[in-house]
Amino acid sequence: MSAQQTLSDESILLREEQGGVVTLTLNRPAQFNALSEEMLAALQGALDDLRQDEAARCVVIAASGKAFCAGHDLKQMRANPRQGYYDALFTRCSRVMQAIVNLPVPVIARVHGMATAAGCQLVASCDLAVAAESATFAVSGINVGLFCSTPAVALSRNVSPKHAFDMLVTGRFISSAEALSFGLVSRVAPDGELDEAVTALTASICAKSPVAIRTGKAMFSRQRSMSLEEAYAYAGNVMACNMMAEDAAEGIDAFIEKRKPVWKGR
Repeated sequence: MSAQQTLSDESILLREEQGGVVTLTLNRPAQFNALSEEMLAALQGALDDLRQDEAARCVVIAASGKAFCAGHDLKQMRANPRQGYYDALFTRCSRVMQAIVNLPVPVIARVHGMATAAGCQLVASCDLAVAAESATFAVSGINVGLFCSTPAVALSRNVSPKHAFDMLVTGRFISSAEALSFGLVSRVAPDGELDEAVTALTASICAKSPVAIRTGKAMFSRQRSMSLEEAYAYAGNVMACNMMAEDAAEGIDAFIEKRKPVWKGR
């Protein structure tokens, strides 16, 4: 599928697929792509579908308009002032973020404009992030009396505790250069070259063995919660199993024979 496909009746999330790269575009530009109930439901549905899509090699989360994502829809939240509603909303958002982490293929955030609060959480939840030079990031709930507790979970798993807590208690915006130095994003590109930078990254991923990429994402995520000894034991077993894959044999033979490998996906 190369043409853009709408994933919701209101076109709040768009999907485009080309050469194994699936792009999900947040499409509420007038609301700075705020994560409304409807947007979270659309994202969850798309991510659930992608778990079963063996043709997908990587996923890009992008956004339309002037900003990447301004976080939760505050107007919608204030219209439902009940703790039960808020519990359900933050649980739904947390499920979306975990679905990104648990997706079998790499997920890349394409960030322009601002990424604030749950929008910054969305960036932190992705495996990789490419930001425009002018992009800015903040977990700014503290400015309206709300500590960004759920964004803190993803943020603190990307950046150092002191950097994360500084952002959380001050609500200050950081530049893309700071985000890169903190570890919140993996690459920064000139504003006019953001798409080219994302394309270069996805092309590099898609050129690799799909078996190795899927094996690697699952392994990388799981070993982070283990002790050093447990991580090495687990990683050794994963690598031994990976060596038995047809793609590993093909890749090593191609290296020895000085030719380009032909991946079979097995």
